[in-house]
Amino acid sequence: MLNQKDILSTIEMIDQQHLDIRTITMGISLLSCCDPDAARACEKIYDKITRCAEKLVATGEDIEREFGIPIVNKRISVTPMALVAGASGTEDYVPFALALDRAARNCGVNFIGGYSALVQKGMTAADERLIRSIPEALARTELVCSSVNVGSTRAGINMDAVALMGRVIKETAAATADRDGLGCAKLVVFCNAVEDNPFMAGAFHGVGEAEKVINVGVSGPGVVYHALQSVKGAPFDVVAETVKKTAFRVTRMGQLVAQEASRRLDTPFGIVDLSLAPTPAIGDSVARILEEMGLEVCGTHGTTAALALLNDAVKKGGVMASSSVGGLSGAFIPVSEDEGMIAAAEAGVLCLDKLEAMTCVCSVGLDMIAVPGDTPAETISAIIADEAAIGMVNNKTTAVRLLPAPGKTVGDRIEMGGLLGSAPVMPVHPESSGDFIARGGRIPAPLHSLKN
Repeated sequence: MLNQKDILSTIEMIDQQHLDIRTITMGISLLSCCDPDAARACEKIYDKITRCAEKLVATGEDIEREFGIPIVNKRISVTPMALVAGASGTEDYVPFALALDRAARNCGVNFIGGYSALVQKGMTAADERLIRSIPEALARTELVCSSVNVGSTRAGINMDAVALMGRVIKETAAATADRDGLGCAKLVVFCNAVEDNPFMAGAFHGVGEAEKVINVGVSGPGVVYHALQSVKGAPFDVVAETVKKTAFRVTRMGQLVAQEASRRLDTPFGIVDLSLAPTPAIGDSVARILEEMGLEVCGTHGTTAALALLNDAVKKGGVMASSSVGGLSGAFIPVSEDEGMIAAAEAGVLCLDKLEAMTCVCSVGLDMIAVPGDTPAETISAIIADEAAIGMVNNKTTAVRLLPAPGKTVGDRIEMGGLLGSAPVMPVHPESSGDFIARGGRIPAPLHSLKN
């Protein structure tokens, strides 16, 4: 039973500490839209998405008004498009992206994810066609997000796909050079991608999911930061307990919204993703949480340990608050979307190597990091390979969302606006990884993948 103190505390979290529901995401299976005729398949895709998600935005807004809980984004995820488009005879997959974009616009959502391919063990002809179409698809659409899974603990790392993705990221940056390479902000390369992730740009509706489903992503870095201010100088076990209790309260709110959205939309409830997803707003930063634990600047020695504590405590607190926790669930460290990360990078304390170390213990990976526009494709591929290896060996989801900034170099800045924020261009190692990437083939799965 809620008492007056609980109610007032929740109001304060929303009003002063940036607590929100980051997204309600409706996952929709498009397997029934497969058709040998590509034009007919695109019509089916548009019709099914607009039919299923017709009331998604209005329902989210109604819940927002009635409960007083901010719901920042309403989004859609769909079956990986390579699986759907592969049934048609066409070699041009861009019309499928245009159909997704048109449907998303009609529904009024912020983004639609699922222009995706799963190639952790090998590429079909459809997978390769989709991957090669990504630069044009993201340049010609506004709301479409794309992802490619290049590795897994079970399969190893598909290094041919890794090499290809380095080139695709460079081409995507060039195709959207007039917008500081914005297309790359909508493109994620995964290892161990999950099927129920509600967060963009990596969301897609897995083939093991129901016909349609509601997934909710909560967020509350500002709430955690505020809670830690009350335990200054306390031992780390007290810090962990404080984060756990706060994550429980935040996730409880997400569970409430998810169940209500599920009921009103007559759509099964999937999961609550309890990730701490920062924004560029002051006071809504994961970096500032780490600094509140005693670090002078995020990125200095001790940062990885602090992030490990945070990520673990968030998961432990949140899992008790929801009937189904899933997605990524932990702490995100996107540089451009976190004002504390931006400040640390501009100060020269937070570098790419330290960010890579931090990804060993956080929810995703190297996220929203601007690098010089002349960074070779092979270097980008090598960064992807490093991050995929961390995910593969540690049996966790890792990802790379790099932003090669056309015409810009270290010290410059790119601006994307909104939740995507802005980012200083960070240095990469100049030494070549070309011969390493040119080997191709597959890095085998680790021994501990053999669990049967």
